[in-house]
Amino acid sequence: MKRKALGIVLTMATVMSMFAGCGSNAGTTDVAQTDTATETAAPEKTTDGNVYKVGIVQYVDDASLNQIESAIEKELDAKAEELGVTFDYADYTFNGQADSTTLNQIATELVADNVDVIIPIATPAAMIMQAATEDNQIPVVFSAVSDPVGAGLVDSLDAPGSNITGTSDALNTQAVMDLMFAADEDIKKVGILYDKSQDSSKTPVEDAIAYCTDKGVEVIEKTGTTNDEISLAADALVAAGVDAVFTPTDNTVMTAELAIYEKFTDAKIPHYTGADSFALNGAFLGYGVNYEELGTKTADMAAEVLVNGKKPAEFAVELLDNGIATVNTDTAAAIGLDYSKFSDMCEAVKETATNEEFE
Repeated sequence: MKRKALGIVLTMATVMSMFAGCGSNAGTTDVAQTDTATETAAPEKTTDGNVYKVGIVQYVDDASLNQIESAIEKELDAKAEELGVTFDYADYTFNGQADSTTLNQIATELVADNVDVIIPIATPAAMIMQAATEDNQIPVVFSAVSDPVGAGLVDSLDAPGSNITGTSDALNTQAVMDLMFAADEDIKKVGILYDKSQDSSKTPVEDAIAYCTDKGVEVIEKTGTTNDEISLAADALVAAGVDAVFTPTDNTVMTAELAIYEKFTDAKIPHYTGADSFALNGAFLGYGVNYEELGTKTADMAAEVLVNGKKPAEFAVELLDNGIATVNTDTAAAIGLDYSKFSDMCEAVKETATNEEFE
């Protein structure tokens, strides 16, 4: 996937220059908007079909979420042609840059624009969009929320309730840990690297700790909420002499992966993670769902809500099957780790090389 350049967050000191250089519309909320809105013309309006305004809100710029957004847009275009309608997302696609203030500004703007549906990508974005639509009941179809029930977004996976549903990238933590110990049964110390403020990390971290405790393996937890903090946490794990590192589907670590993977590679420490895009960015292994499929399914659900009137409250959350392990062959060679056993333990084993984005 071609990497998108994102607009920067507007501030009062730069508003006037941004109007001249960014093509922003006067009166819009000061938020970071993706180039979709500036580089891609709004879809041509159909003469015989309805036009639906679709807000897309990406939590942060990383390989996983970029892949999802691209898949959503591609599938919305395909469904529009199939159904004879227009899904106008070009003017309503934003990136929150992992900033809650920006995400709240985006929510305010989308509500003021009276969009017909909001598609938030990742748990923090979904939670803010849900709060912003409680009164107006604009439908919300989220993507890549690892634990929708635990995050308080839905009442249950089968019957979400209220105005929200979507797709989940729930991680099978035990499967990841099984792969870790299949590759090296002599592991004595496991590092866990994550952002403790990420709701999606809570349950898999607890599961990983329980798994290691049952095996009598020492666990060292290191956390961070910024790239710099994650980098320092990675240094600390290397210094502690861990044999392997586990990270769940954590957007903060994902954003930092390109900056930290060499630390682990140089120390011959495999990094096991909860998404294929981690492996693309240098981690030894990413495990979980296919994010292109996740984005496609999310767009299909949004189309069902808009065109066919399906109620989010009664539209079950979609869980994609886990079972795909993506191995970075560059990293595997550098650390000298044999992953041949994985093919008997997974639905599929895919190989990738270090890059910023999926081609």
